[in-house]
Amino acid sequence: MSFTKAAVALGLLGCLVITIASAKDILNPTMMPEKGTYDKPHGKLGAVPTAPWSETTIKAAVNGKPLSGKVVTLVGEIVDLSCYTSLGKHGTKHRDCGQKCVKNGQPIGLLTKDGKLYLLMEEEHDPRRDGLTDFRQAAVDNMAYIMEVSGTLSTVEGIPTVHVRGFVKAK
Repeated sequence: MSFTKAAVALGLLGCLVITIASAKDILNPTMMPEKGTYDKPHGKLGAVPTAPWSETTIKAAVNGKPLSGKVVTLVGEIVDLSCYTSLGKHGTKHRDCGQKCVKNGQPIGLLTKDGKLYLLMEEEHDPRRDGLTDFRQAAVDNMAYIMEVSGTLSTVEGIPTVHVRGFVKAK
């Protein structure tokens, strides 16, 4: 192989390595949130559970045995999963659109510093089913902000989901 061909091949290999390494990063990294940092989040969402699942989730489970889950606290940007997974949009410039999407039922996500994406939803089974939680409004209020989120992490078919507790509306 000639020196020129070897240099071109090495250059292409370098580009491939850079592309693969950067694929784990946040999409459109210039679209930054205006509130909060990964070291100092804007606020907190969710109460740290003492056990992975609430009583209503355990009661709703098949034979009273919910899927495995572990208590976690993560830091990341609240995103609209629809726009992020189809367009890579997030950050302050996307806040208004993300709020509209989440208000209208699109799924809520958490985008961590390392580019991992988590689905967020209320943990308490019956209250969320019956519309007795206000987590969706909390996500709208904090759209595109970096927040600390606590809840129960479960992963099914490769979809990491954090079930956030503490948003049952007062009666």
